[in-house]
Formats: sequence, structure tokens, C-alpha cells
Amino acid sequence: MANARILVVDDEQSVRKFLKVALSSQDYVVDEAATGLEGIDSAAKIKPDVVILDLGLPDMDGTEVIRLLREWSRIPIIILSVRGSENDKIAALDAGADDYLTKPFGVGELLARLRAALRRVSSENGPIFTSNQLRVDLAHRIVSVSEKTIQLTPNEYGLLKTLVAHAEMVVTHRQLLLEVWGQAYQNENHMLHVNISNLRRKIEIDASRPNYIITEPGVGYRLRGD
Repeated sequence: MANARILVVDDEQSVRKFLKVALSSQDYVVDEAATGLEGIDSAAKIKPDVVILDLGLPDMDGTEVIRLLREWSRIPIIILSVRGSENDKIAALDAGADDYLTKPFGVGELLARLRAALRRVSSENGPIFTSNQLRVDLAHRIVSVSEKTIQLTPNEYGLLKTLVAHAEMVVTHRQLLLEVWGQAYQNENHMLHVNISNLRRKIEIDASRPNYIITEPGVGYRLRGD
């Protein structure tokens, strides 16, 4: 998305400066905020296309910023933080973040995550999703691999549909369970793993080395897009 507007919320001036230089060189318009409250206020005023958010802010935790933003906005949020534990990632993603990168980070990877977030916003995952030989026709609930129609159970299709809706983003175990099975099943990780395994056997060329549904260890899954 040409001239997309990126809001960087980070209390470290050196990080903000580095990101501004790196992103501006790719024709992104970059705005900055040093605190959670400033970030929320800026997001409301300028309506950025993506928010890059640090978790360790001086006035509030980044997960609270996510929750407050999610009360009124679906702006893609990419976490950029020194916190790299599974629990921190799960908490941020469950709060509503779309993706998570740990510091130190590669600029190339950050740019790839940004492009993925912007593609999702611009297309809103229209009725047809494709990834290599995988094709998901959401309007007609038809899934095919190499032009061969694949029969999925309702739960398998629900999982794939949820992953398509967040293509190239991490979806936590809890998010998938809530979306497909509901509140009463949010801790049934074994059931989720079994259904993901069955889904992989149907759509992957080699289920033991998946190309489409990528595991994010201890956190969830990511559906690889084109």
C-alpha cells in the first residue's frame, strides 16, 4: 500500500528514530508516540494503517494499549518488544495483536510482516484465498489443492477459515478454540492439535513438513499466504 501510515509507539527515542529512517526509506509515512496514552490518542486522530507497538511503556503495559485500541479499532498491531517468552506472546496476541517480533529484529522481516498486515487490510481476505496450490473459496465453502476438491469436516473448515481470516499472522491456540468451538472449549489444546493434524493431512503434500499451516511453538499457528 503506497504511502501507508505507520504509528510507532515506543518509549526509546533511538528505536523510534531507527524505525522512522528505515520505514521512510520504503515510502511509509511514520508517526511517533512515546507512551501508551499518547499512542492511543494518536491512533484515534491520525487513523494509521498499522501500529508498531512496544510492550514496555512508561505509563501502561502494551497489552493494555492493545485492549483499549481493540475497543474501537481493527487497526493491525505488530508487537516489537524485548519480551520474547511464550507467555508474553500469547498475552499480546490474545489481547488482539496481529503479529509479534522480538528485539533485536531484522528490518527485512519487519518489512515483510508490515506488507502482510497491509495486504490483509487492503483485501480483507476477499472471497478467494490462494497460497501456492491451496485455494479456499469462502463464498462457496470449497477447498481445493492442485485443483482437486478437498472434503473437510465442519471443524476443520472452521479452523482453515479462521486462519485464512488472519493469513500470515499468528493465531493463538485460544483464539482458534474460541472461534471454532466456543468459550467452553478454550483450554482444549489437545482437541485443537488433533484437528490441525487432520487438516494438514488433507491439504499438505507432506503433513510432517507443512508448507501451509506453520506452527508457532507454544503459541499457535500461522497460515502462509502467496
